[in-house]
Amino acid sequence: MVVFGYEAESKPRDSGVVPVGTEEAPKDIKMTASMHGQPSPSLEDAKLRRPMVIEIIEKNFDYLRKEMTQNIYQTASFATTAGFSGIFSNFLFRRCFKVKHDALKTYASLATLPFLSTVITDKLFVIDALYSDNISKENCVFRSSLIGIVCGVFYPSSLAFTKNGRLATKYHTVPLPPKGRVLLHWMMLCQTQMKLMVIPLVFQIMFGILNGLYHYAVFEETLEKTIHEE
Repeated sequence: MVVFGYEAESKPRDSGVVPVGTEEAPKDIKMTASMHGQPSPSLEDAKLRRPMVIEIIEKNFDYLRKEMTQNIYQTASFATTAGFSGIFSNFLFRRCFKVKHDALKTYASLATLPFLSTVITDKLFVIDALYSDNISKENCVFRSSLIGIVCGVFYPSSLAFTKNGRLATKYHTVPLPPKGRVLLHWMMLCQTQMKLMVIPLVFQIMFGILNGLYHYAVFEETLEKTIHEE
């Protein structure tokens, strides 16, 4: 009986013992062991995605660089016409007032100031407005032509008129006007020269329209490329 009891008690104990070789490892350990030698999918996606992002950024930089270069060349050419208009107006009013002094000073200022004013106003009111507010094509052309009229005709004409009028008063190259009628007297004296300023006015309107159309075409091309890349 003792033998049978011992055997009966030993069976449940033996049945609870699991062999060392046959015990199953936990699932977390198995997954860790299986993934230890392989990179995770997120890392692979990040490695593949990084060159694509860099390539897109480089393309966008190329587009922006080309766009800025094209806009700079166009704005510089438009401003150059304003500079020539300033030189032309200075030539006319110097002949009108019979001024022969400070030629280099007046020509330099009449060439550079309209040029710089055209560059700044075209950048602020056409290019920046086009890319920030997304103005219409007609508005872009109107702004550009208005800049050509103001910065390319009215501003250099008034500047040449005042500068050479002061030189005429200083060096007494023309009879002094009566007191209180200086502006009217000079305008009557320079009627022919003021009429000749219609020539640069027509050219500046034409160049302004072409400048606005060009800027809008570059904007549309850049927008289409950006949408296509996205």
